[in-house]
Amino acid sequence: MSQANPGRLTVLTGPSGVGKGTLVGRLLERHPEIWLSISATTRAPRSGEQDGVHYFFLNREAFEAQIAAGGFLEWAEFAGNLYGTPRQPVERQLEAGRPVLLEIELEGARQVRKSFAAGFQLFIKPPSLEELEARIRGRGTDSDEAIARRLQRARIELAAESEFDAALINGDLEVALGELEALMGL
Repeated sequence: MSQANPGRLTVLTGPSGVGKGTLVGRLLERHPEIWLSISATTRAPRSGEQDGVHYFFLNREAFEAQIAAGGFLEWAEFAGNLYGTPRQPVERQLEAGRPVLLEIELEGARQVRKSFAAGFQLFIKPPSLEELEARIRGRGTDSDEAIARRLQRARIELAAESEFDAALINGDLEVALGELEALMGL
């Protein structure tokens, strides 16, 4: 197994349903040296979630203090809760020579581009919008209205592809995984 580029931050973005989570899961199985960044949130832990493993759970006051101190690479408010990528753990891992991976949404990637310009930004896209819709429908978790919203959001995100350092199509998982490894220097 080859070593990843030491101390390199890779930001992974793509529309909901494109298979980022599956791709990241397989990548981490094959390359345990990669550190997947852990987000902070103000939402309450769900059953089984552990602080520092699934999220860093903060109260709103602590989160806002960290925002004011420049302690996040990116952050956003969603459904009344704050979410963000703490800067310090990422920088610690990079200084230790570990490759770091952030799996975040488009607006977060744009913020990271400003707060950590040295990061490598990678856009994951579906083979087609039709395939993306089939994947989202295949989950069986969303109403037709929710699927329509996800697809509308996907069109907006796909239009931002040119903002990224590279893009890869997640059609065949093994092919996409090989391309991801090559782009990350693994």
